[in-house]
Amino acid sequence: MRLGALGLAGRALPTAPPDRPVPRSGDTGPADGRAGGGTASAGAVALYWQQTGTAPACENLDVVARPAGLEEHVVSKSSPHGPVAGPGRRQRLVLASCSMSILIVVLDFTALNVALPTVQRELHASVSGLQWTLAAYGLVLASLQMVAGSTGDRIGRRRTFQAGLWIFTVGSALCAVAPTLEWLVAFRVLQAVGGAVLSPVSLSIITHTFPDDRERARAIGVWSGVAGIALAAGPLLGGVLVGSAGWRSIFWLSALVALAALALTARCVPESRALRPQPGDPIGQVLVVTLLAPLVYTIIEAPGRGWDDPMILTCGTVAVLSLLALVAYERRRTEPLLDLRFFRSAPFSMAAVIALCAMGACAGFLFLSTLYLQDARGFSALRTGLWLLPMAAMTMVFAPLSGRLTGSRGPRLPLVLAGVATAAGGLMFTVLNAESSSGLPLLAGYVLIGIGYSLVAAPITHMIVSGMPPARAGVAGAIAMTSRLCGQSLGVAVTGAVLAASLHHTTHTTVGAFAEAGRPAWWILTGCGAVVALLGVCATTPWARRTADRAAALFPASPAAPGTGPAPAEDSPRH
Repeated sequence: MRLGALGLAGRALPTAPPDRPVPRSGDTGPADGRAGGGTASAGAVALYWQQTGTAPACENLDVVARPAGLEEHVVSKSSPHGPVAGPGRRQRLVLASCSMSILIVVLDFTALNVALPTVQRELHASVSGLQWTLAAYGLVLASLQMVAGSTGDRIGRRRTFQAGLWIFTVGSALCAVAPTLEWLVAFRVLQAVGGAVLSPVSLSIITHTFPDDRERARAIGVWSGVAGIALAAGPLLGGVLVGSAGWRSIFWLSALVALAALALTARCVPESRALRPQPGDPIGQVLVVTLLAPLVYTIIEAPGRGWDDPMILTCGTVAVLSLLALVAYERRRTEPLLDLRFFRSAPFSMAAVIALCAMGACAGFLFLSTLYLQDARGFSALRTGLWLLPMAAMTMVFAPLSGRLTGSRGPRLPLVLAGVATAAGGLMFTVLNAESSSGLPLLAGYVLIGIGYSLVAAPITHMIVSGMPPARAGVAGAIAMTSRLCGQSLGVAVTGAVLAASLHHTTHTTVGAFAEAGRPAWWILTGCGAVVALLGVCATTPWARRTADRAAALFPASPAAPGTGPAPAEDSPRH
């Protein structure tokens, strides 16, 4: 079976050229020494599996899962010769530890959404304060996503993973005892620093622990499936926890799961690192932070402070200057944190924008819906979680369907359907005013938003890796994941800012008042859906495919190191 039959049809993930044998999972590869290959390219597999529900187990899987160029050094007291061959108890425990880590990272965003009104009442928070509890978390995850994997390659993956778990545990425990909103936001930032490490490093550990291609694919599928379950079931679990033990129990649960993952990691996970890791890019990392943080601050605080406030003007200026400096600096680096050559591909650039809009619409929807159901309608946290279940159900049904559609028809159809469903869901809350009604119209809006979100993920992954060299596919996937996380923060920031501006002079949040105040925000979500559909058409034109070909040509195959010769065509044992 070839990759084209699995949903990466057409131009996705091209195999090696005829004069260069296909690298296999046991290769030490060329000695250009670029690290993160295993981590990043495995990320492309994980994105595909998580968002399509289809297992990419095939003869060319190793092109995605472990490209040439990654050389690893294993240091393990329990396993001195590297990972145990074949599936075994130790490998399953490693997978459990890594899956638990991604569970808590995702859960601490989705479950907390349902707890926001309770947090608002107990900590006397404003709407902008609630925005920061979510946006700060997503902002730090987005800012550190690309650098976290290379850190593990340099100093050791187990060591980095354990550090991330400890930081996340401490951050979660501090969030659980936060006395004020300001302290809660600060502890959420600390929590997100640990979370930013867990996602890429846990995937790297899985890639190393499972040397067999098919076993690795199945393991990545479990890891991705756990993330999907956390995303879908988070609101309901959050409602149960808030209703039974209070909002702080969400963080206590996360801390306990993190401690369990730490115990498994110390016992079962072997240490590994890259022999020649990718050089760090601290200046690029600082510029990313100074771009995103002031931008989100400006969007959240401007409705309260005013757009002419000196602090708002200063932050906006810093964000613009950081963007210009980031582009100028990264263009001169040979190993940049953000490789701008990717954006010369129209499908890649449009996919990044689609990811931004789609995740922004989803995050904005959860934020608005939670406040509406609890503050305006007076629902309990548990009842709110139950009302949000249709969105989770649509994700489970339509995400696999999206993968099959992408494989058989290409990315255009699912993207157009996703954009239309998202826009239609937004229109339910604007033109049809579903918020002022009860029952079927409101439920239909939630169903449509869920369909739109679930359909968009698989074609985005296809477009991100389409036409890119296999060794670069995962790096492109990391940029796509950063776009999604940025969309999450910006979605909460923008919709919350619009809502706060409209509710500024309202003393009582009734159903009618909230429906009127939220209408501009719902129009924004409708516009996000329209952008998804429009770019889905533009990104699949012959012109767009030609730009992808030209962008791929900018990444020549790395020459073999002196004395190593070409990569072998067959698997070689690793010692």
